[in-house]
Amino acid sequence: MTAGAMSKGANLPVDAAVVRAELSWAVKGGGPDVDASALLLTEAGRVRDDGDFVFYNQPRHTSGAVTHLGKQDVGGVMTDTVQVDLGALESGIARVVLGASADGGTFGQVDGLTLRLLDAGGQGELARFEMQADSETAFIGGELYLRQGRWKFRAVGQGYASGLAGLATDFGISVDEEPSAAAATPSVTATYAPPVPQTPPVPNTPTVPNTPPVPPAPSPSGPRPRLTKGEEQLPVDMRKRLSLRKEQVAVSLSKRGAAGVTARVILVLDASGSMSFLYSGGVVADVVERMAAVAAQLDDDGEMQAWTFASNAARLPDLRLGELPEWLRLHVRVGEISLFRRSKKPRKGLEPGQVDMRAVGIQNEEQKAIAEVRAYVRETPAPVPTLVLFFSDGGVYRDAAIERELREAVEEPIFWQFVGLGRSNYGVLERFDRLPGRRVDNVGFFAVDDIRTVPDQELYDRLLSEFPSWITAAGRAGIL
Repeated sequence: MTAGAMSKGANLPVDAAVVRAELSWAVKGGGPDVDASALLLTEAGRVRDDGDFVFYNQPRHTSGAVTHLGKQDVGGVMTDTVQVDLGALESGIARVVLGASADGGTFGQVDGLTLRLLDAGGQGELARFEMQADSETAFIGGELYLRQGRWKFRAVGQGYASGLAGLATDFGISVDEEPSAAAATPSVTATYAPPVPQTPPVPNTPTVPNTPPVPPAPSPSGPRPRLTKGEEQLPVDMRKRLSLRKEQVAVSLSKRGAAGVTARVILVLDASGSMSFLYSGGVVADVVERMAAVAAQLDDDGEMQAWTFASNAARLPDLRLGELPEWLRLHVRVGEISLFRRSKKPRKGLEPGQVDMRAVGIQNEEQKAIAEVRAYVRETPAPVPTLVLFFSDGGVYRDAAIERELREAVEEPIFWQFVGLGRSNYGVLERFDRLPGRRVDNVGFFAVDDIRTVPDQELYDRLLSEFPSWITAAGRAGIL
């Protein structure tokens, strides 16, 4: 089946179950780089959250219904393709906008810009739309939309001189442009603006509503927190919070017969684009401070190793307890965890030890962080077990690779405690507890809708619920 060329505004029914939107253009020297994208919209014409944008930095929707397949160069014609499984789209999705952006120029410099809609089942071309452009740097080629229970395709051909940021703003994305050097293209930091109130950014020493300002003295007969190197250097309010939290960690361990246990604690933080609100709202900074108490109670050297990850993993400088406020300022950076984090140039102005978050990328590749932590533990053996506190907001899609890493890690002195931060689709992380064929259960998982509402004692009880039993099982198995 071959369809004729469509004019702007024309539409036709789509009977194929799975379609491919193929953007094509002629390759020529000095022209801009073109990238295809897709936005999944509700009937209100808005995205639900940042996961509803599929593009080069987030190539697969969590539902699996929309996938960015990437580029091919065939005989001087470049194509970039997005695949849409119409039957797999979630019930709240009424439109899929098929867009594109030009990096390093305008669409007026692009020859032969054409959008073809193909039946992915092999029945050929369903629609062809040849587009004309001028100064636009972003473009909507067409859209798939649901009308009276049936999917249709419309040729749109709408451009934006304001680039990807302008296109994104139309569909519910709040975009801030950061000025760069005079001759450079501005970098874009973007976060979605959902219809819920946002919590304001917290200062370097955040306070937590569920924590009283002054800790009570521990019971003479109850578990006592360890004295930890460096805590005397902390600001008074932070030191008080730490003291109470260490006591609560000690209580959680005592409940499970693990009073006095020691361990090396490693922190892993999701930095994918969908985490942007959790960084800007101060949630991640609060999580780090609360986890510092776990490290302080389990390991009295006052240090915690840390990693961040998205498309790639990067080790952060060790978190030394006495330097916690400065560590939060340097390494939990509001504004650099964003949907459009992309650059071919290294970021200028980084302070010593800081990671260029644009090099970390934006999509979820948990297996890379897992592999790096495993390598570190092998190369830096310790006389105590290792507890990994791994925070992610979901969107997990590398299930096979993650499962392979965690199965191989069963014979290593590491317990992996995963915490889901209120999104969805945690994949194999959520199911791993039930997977057979392991000598010991080396993985724990729980998810919370809003970790800020979970009291410290409850959080530590959940966080440490399986670690003591793993220590016992790993000891019997000869792993420890």
